[in-house]
Amino acid sequence: MTNLENRIRIAKGEEEADLLLKRAKIVNVLSGDIHEDDVAIAHGRIVGFGNYKAKEIIDLHGLYISPGFIDGHIHLESTMVTPREFAKTVVPLGTTAVATDPHEIANVLGLDGLRYMLKASSALPIDIYIMLPSCVPATDMETSGAHLGAHELSLFLGEDSVLGLGEMMNFPGVIELDPEVMRKIKMARKKIIDGHSPLLTGKDLNAYISAGIKSDHECTRLEEAREKLRKGMWIMIREGTTEKNMEDILPLVNPANSRRCFFVSDDRHPLDLLNNGHLNYSIKKAVRLGLDPILAIQMVTVNPSEYLHLEDQGAVAPGYRADLVVLEDLQDFKVKKVFKDGTLVAEDGRLILGEFITERIVIRSTMNLDSTGIRNIKVKEEGDRIKVIEIIPGQIHTRKRIEKTKVIDGEVVSDIERDILKVAVFERHMASGRIGIGFVKGFGFKRGAIASSVAHDSHNLIAVGVNDREIEKSVMEIIRMKGGQVVVADEEVIASLPLPIAGLISDRPIEEVTMKVKDLIDASKKIGCILDNPFMALSFLSLPVIPEMKITDKGLVDVEKFRIVPLFGE
Repeated sequence: MTNLENRIRIAKGEEEADLLLKRAKIVNVLSGDIHEDDVAIAHGRIVGFGNYKAKEIIDLHGLYISPGFIDGHIHLESTMVTPREFAKTVVPLGTTAVATDPHEIANVLGLDGLRYMLKASSALPIDIYIMLPSCVPATDMETSGAHLGAHELSLFLGEDSVLGLGEMMNFPGVIELDPEVMRKIKMARKKIIDGHSPLLTGKDLNAYISAGIKSDHECTRLEEAREKLRKGMWIMIREGTTEKNMEDILPLVNPANSRRCFFVSDDRHPLDLLNNGHLNYSIKKAVRLGLDPILAIQMVTVNPSEYLHLEDQGAVAPGYRADLVVLEDLQDFKVKKVFKDGTLVAEDGRLILGEFITERIVIRSTMNLDSTGIRNIKVKEEGDRIKVIEIIPGQIHTRKRIEKTKVIDGEVVSDIERDILKVAVFERHMASGRIGIGFVKGFGFKRGAIASSVAHDSHNLIAVGVNDREIEKSVMEIIRMKGGQVVVADEEVIASLPLPIAGLISDRPIEEVTMKVKDLIDASKKIGCILDNPFMALSFLSLPVIPEMKITDKGLVDVEKFRIVPLFGE
């Protein structure tokens, strides 16, 4: 007898279920109500409601049962830990599935990065689905570690965990019918294609959606989200660590349209995961902002499951996979138990599976720098005015400023009094020796330097400091660690976090990573930093698709003009 036939017999009450959850308040995201009943489970699936005989019975004493939470869009690399550590952290918080776009590691390692993510995400108590990165590299104004075209991506379409094409950031390429973009869209036409179209509107938005792109996580304004919803897009309401859009977009949601909206995290950093949580935090905040609890739970369960075409996930009903979260209440959403495929995997905030074995995966070194050029980042004076990148606290956008140069012995140098510091991006993929040099305002350092191999999207090595010697020391330490983040003061390392996996991910437990992240932030304050998290600001300084001014290994980027511009002059 097959599992299917056996499940049917169990559902009819003719044989024992594997598990019966008694006296539960079922949050039914299909009927939109809460009803008290028992839930019977067999072969990892729900077989029915009601009184069943079972091999094991758990009395929930009136606690709530919700479907497992699903994050419809996240970049796991942003957590800075392996998928295994991510699972250990978020499963006890109720997350049982995520759809990740690994474009960070793919920009560094290409196909090897995709293979790493697929292998590292298997055999875990969470479903990690892959959206193939559509923009590797993101632009031609930076040097990436790989180029993934339609052919390379198509090699992975047959993988069970691959759901479609990740966020199509190159929306101008869609609208202008770029041949390579068209090939990728046609390749994925039978799959899901995620969108990324900040502030796109009107006929250009019509064209973008007409390509088969049906979601967006970049809405920052209510009217923007309203237009996209009216034109058929699924609205991913982002509540991440850096980008927080819930308060602005949530007023859009009502009982008539809520099924086309869902919460995503996009980027969630380790401190945030441990201190605040994951999707459990998002639904708690949404309810606090006035959203009905059932709608909030729908937006992390059945809504993303329908968008992602996960037909047997996202609901508590016969035939659905028994991915379940037991909640104490619908205000604080404290998670008491988590079941994955009918097995109790977490209880009272702890994973209870013990140690689960994952395959050890060896990947190549990604710190390929020509170190001779690191010692030569001098800027000869070519004028009395330079373009300066100004950081906006709490934002990934920057401002373009024109500032008077500080010159010593014919060289433009950092001006600590005016908080104008040298910033340099070192190409780390091809050992080309290419270095982009500029100046940035907003860090506040009085001494020292910081450096990081996390620098969106191509993840070259980026450093900012008060002088060349401090910058050189910080860069050499990153190379020694084979990737990571570092704070230097008086040419001595005072805090560091090794990230040996592609220069993006630690191989250590999340608790250790979090401790080192705290040490980095504390150390940066000791050298005068005025930002809450300078490494977040640093990582986005090299993202040349976010206005107004950024820097890559190819030089200073005027994002509004979408081209490399000289340092000197207006």
